[in-house]
Amino acid sequence: MCPSERGSRFAVRASANSGSIESRIAKRESRLAPSAALVMAMCALLGACRQDMHNQPKYRGLRPSAFFADGSSARPIVEGTIARGTLQEDEAFFTGKVDKVAVKEFPFPIDDTVVDRGQERYNIYCSPCHDRTGGGNGMVVQRGYKQPPSYHIDRLRNADVGYFFDVITNGFGAMPDYRAQIAPRDRWAIVAYIRALQYSQHAPAADVPGGDPTKVPQQQPAGGAEPGKH
Repeated sequence: MCPSERGSRFAVRASANSGSIESRIAKRESRLAPSAALVMAMCALLGACRQDMHNQPKYRGLRPSAFFADGSSARPIVEGTIARGTLQEDEAFFTGKVDKVAVKEFPFPIDDTVVDRGQERYNIYCSPCHDRTGGGNGMVVQRGYKQPPSYHIDRLRNADVGYFFDVITNGFGAMPDYRAQIAPRDRWAIVAYIRALQYSQHAPAADVPGGDPTKVPQQQPAGGAEPGKH
């Protein structure tokens, strides 16, 4: 075969191959065209429905609502709802009462640690009016505030412990409530310290060294010498 014939055959074969490639590309493009159009349509739809976090479907405070009959978006709390962590099942501990009657006993054991805590809280919250001894002549009273009754009168010495807890919780007369400032257990600690104050002024003779509260033995000075002697 001469070179001219061989070249012509290669030319025919190349032209045939180029035609088949072009037809394949055309067929592929025709198949991809609907898919591309679908993708573009979906992007357009998604762009129209864009919902950023700063544009949330929610009500803001005090905004009206056409959904509820009363026109208010703020709904009342369901009756009986209790906030998490505030369930107060122990009525005596949290109110000082059982069936609206003041309890006579502390709802947990009282030891030195509780009394010491009560003294600390009492000196902070109570002594400005009731003074450090419970006599009712605190510093704010000396400056004109209404004087509270002394803890050492018979009425309060005979009052139930639940009564004191209720007064600390809800206030009484000129005294404001301290439910927000003092936790329930600390209120009971204060009541325990008030009992200690009352006991300090009215201890039975049998509990006083020597048996007579008016004759408490005096501590001798260092060296053993009696008072007034050298």
